[in-house]
Amino acid sequence: MKRKIITTGDGSQTLEVEELEETYHSRHGARQESEHVFIQMGLVPALAEKKELTILEVGFGTGLNAILSWKAAKKAGAKIHYIGLEAFPVTFDEVAPLGYAEGDEEAVFFQKLHEASWEEEVAIDEQFSVTKREVKLEDARLEHGVADVVYYDAFGPRAQPEMWRLSLFQQLCEATNEGGIFVSYCAKGQVRRDLASAGYDMERIEGPPGKRHMLRGRK
Repeated sequence: MKRKIITTGDGSQTLEVEELEETYHSRHGARQESEHVFIQMGLVPALAEKKELTILEVGFGTGLNAILSWKAAKKAGAKIHYIGLEAFPVTFDEVAPLGYAEGDEEAVFFQKLHEASWEEEVAIDEQFSVTKREVKLEDARLEHGVADVVYYDAFGPRAQPEMWRLSLFQQLCEATNEGGIFVSYCAKGQVRRDLASAGYDMERIEGPPGKRHMLRGRK
């Protein structure tokens, strides 16, 4: 995939895949979208219930959701194991200029995150470990009930319709703990119905800036 850096509506940057005409985060605001959809609507409610949990992200991408999750864990005094699935990994050289790390401590974390070995669990610090897997979701063979929170951050249904199939949502629901939370920026009616059919209790809630709605579910 050929990728280039673009600046989004909130001044933060993201990557654009030119042949798909898709960005890794919202054009209205990369950081704002990730903070709202995945942290405030997904991780924060989960942290209110338990202080050690596993996040499963489909579409690890630039690592923005991961670094924001680490910051939230530090604030809450929590421990996180992060599983990131990514079929088309980006390099640290590609994401370092995006400016997601603020200050020396975050810069060290972000570099360790991207330079961590694939296919094995790596402890970044005492509060955060990561397992990055270079695999498509349908081939991931996820452990049942492994995830307390699922971040679904694949490219949109227009660009990657194969990522929005009922069979994949069923696979994810099996990998989610009872009471676990699913969040996605997508709010399409068919996606919501398929997620409900897969076993999530779905709701359409307020979206990030520039987007009216998003989806959240509980198993």
